[in-house]
This record gives sequence, structure tokens and C-alpha cells, in this order.
Amino acid sequence: MTTFKDQLQNLIVINDELENYFRNTIIPQLFIDSHLHLRKFTPPAMKQFNLSSGDVGKYIGDITDNIRYPNIIENIETVIASGQILEKEIQTTDLRWYQMNIIPYVVVKTKQTNGVIITFVEITNRIRNLKEQEKLISDYETLLDTVSHDLKTPLTSLALSIELFKTSSLEDPAEIKILLQTFENSVIKMKDLISELTDTRKGDHKYQAEEEIINIEHILEDVRLILNDLILESGVTIQHDIQVSQITFSRRKLRSILFNLVNNGIKFRSSERVPEILIKTRQVENFVVISVCDNGVGIEKNKQDLIFSKYYRIENSIEGSGIGLYLVKEMVTNSGGKIYVESQPGRGSQFDLYLMIK
Repeated sequence: MTTFKDQLQNLIVINDELENYFRNTIIPQLFIDSHLHLRKFTPPAMKQFNLSSGDVGKYIGDITDNIRYPNIIENIETVIASGQILEKEIQTTDLRWYQMNIIPYVVVKTKQTNGVIITFVEITNRIRNLKEQEKLISDYETLLDTVSHDLKTPLTSLALSIELFKTSSLEDPAEIKILLQTFENSVIKMKDLISELTDTRKGDHKYQAEEEIINIEHILEDVRLILNDLILESGVTIQHDIQVSQITFSRRKLRSILFNLVNNGIKFRSSERVPEILIKTRQVENFVVISVCDNGVGIEKNKQDLIFSKYYRIENSIEGSGIGLYLVKEMVTNSGGKIYVESQPGRGSQFDLYLMIK
């Protein structure tokens, strides 16, 4: 028979183990009860909150913090009321990024939520890398746009020179020399532009498109982090319905594809309603289908094929080179996939990506 002394000893051992865990973990954690009072914290949490042992028992709102996130109390209350885990990316005043998870603390016997545990995992380097990659892609698209534009001048000059050459009597050596010099200048200009593009591609080795098994939800999280400022500014709601989580694909390419589609869904939002984007995945035969749906301005039927053309831009588009959807289609089709769009003007659009299962 277990005596009271044995039970007390077991309780002391369990408490010591818990204390030892809190002292040694490298993850900042807070334990907050259902009345929003701080009950315990790990030493690393002192970097996010100006905490001392005297803060235990205080109302969390009375503890000065250096997190640039004003809604933490509302989020804690939401988790306590719903019993659902909440995840947020937050930034501290020293401009470092953290993945904040608010986890309901459920009492086993009563199955009631009696508080929350908040954990912080630093993701600063990850976000910097994401922004660096998106800048690389943006620079590459800008270069393509610039090369296309700049090639028009030497090509036009070359075409005019050829026409003059056809109509020239070819009896004047000086005239022939001028025409040949124009030919040469145009060719040199085009060679320089092509060399510039080639050199840029050589410098892209850091982010080569190697295929790997990737988690689609992680890619969506990356996209959401990159677009964080635009998401906050627009007030868009982004929801997921993920039935297939993994796919073998290029991480950089899938991130770029979804970045473009989600970014367009936000950019071309309707002023008549709160913007919403739904991202779904499912399996259809030998394809993983990723659907990006929005409730934006929509696309007219006669323009739904044109939007994938190089440099095509929808009328009244406020920004962009018109190359985003062209690159999306190139990346999808070059991998053996397909892309479709369904849209109704004034109601929204749905892009369906069919990516082959490998």
C-alpha cells in the first residue's frame, strides 16, 4: 500500500524533475494560468520578458515586455476559450523574429483548459534567408524584363539596317561601311546583354532548384512570413485545407509559385469585401493538386489564357512586370505539371496546380 509519505516523496521527485527541466531548457517558455497570472518561466524567457522571480504570480499584462505584438493577451484568452493551439510569428524590439506557440494547458481529470504554455523559437535567420531568396527571384525577373526591353533597340536598328542594305546600290563604299558598322554595333550590344544574363545565372548556384521531399504547409508558412507586411496591411484572411502534405519538388520553385499566386490574390483584392484566400491540396490520380482561391476582382473569360503570356498585364494593374504568372506556368509545365484558372469577374479566381507525384 502506498503511504502518504511515499506519495509526498513521489510528488517531490516529480516537482524536482519539472524544475530541472525548466532550468535547463534552451526554449523560452511561459506558463500562464486561466486568470492570466504568470506561474512559471524558463530562464531564456527573460530575453523576451523582463522577468525575475518576483514576477511569478503577477498578471501578465502588468509585466513589461519587449515583444512588438500588442495582441498577446487577446490571443491567450482565445486559446483558453477554444482549447486550440495558436501559432504566430512575432518580432522583438531588437528586430529578431520568433515563432510563438500558445498551447492550451489541459487538466487531465477535468479536461478543462486551466491556462496556457507559451513557447518562443527563434526564426530570424530563416526569415532573412527567405527574403534573400525572394530578392534573388525578384532581381532575376527584373533582369529578364530589362533584357527584353533593351534587346528591342539593337534588334530594331539591325532590322532597319537590313532594309537599307536591301535597297542600297552597294556602290558607295562609305555607305556600306556605315551599314556594316551598324550591324556590328547591334550584334555586340545583344551579345553583351546575353552575357549579362548568363553571368547572373551563374551566380544563382546558392539556390539551385534541386528536388526534395518537402512539406507544403511549411512552404505556405514561408510565403506567409515573406508577405507578412502586405497581409497585415490588406487585412486578408488566409486559410488552409491540406489533405496532402508532402510532395517531391524544388523547394525554391514551389515557394516562388505559391508566393506569386498568393501575392496576386492579395494585390487584386476587391474593395467591396474583406479579402480572403483559401489554399487547398488534394490528390487526383498521379497529381498533387494545389488550389489557390481568392474572392478578388476576378478575370474576364477572354483574358484567362492571356494572363500566362510573357509581360501581359491586366488593365489598371498598379504594379508588376507582367512576368509573374508566366514564370509560374513555366515552372509548373517544365516539371511535367499543368496549371488551370477558373474565374468570375467580381467574384474571384481559383488557380489549380497539377504537380506530378514522383
